[in-house]
Amino acid sequence: MPKLKTKSGCKKRFRFTATGKVISTQAGKRHGMRKRTNGFIRKARGTTIMEECDTHRIVQFMPYGGK
Repeated sequence: MPKLKTKSGCKKRFRFTATGKVISTQAGKRHGMRKRTNGFIRKARGTTIMEECDTHRIVQFMPYGGK
């Protein structure tokens, strides 16, 4: 069987936990911080666990990372 390639953009942006959940960086922190509230900036630090409805796309793009 031929091997499947991992999408390069996904391997740079996402990681998997030991239980198979997807870890990603927080959205909305690239620019425009003046218009964001201080509470939003505090809550959006670090990484977050991706929602289940979006996880299946990342698993398809990373066939060997999520298993």
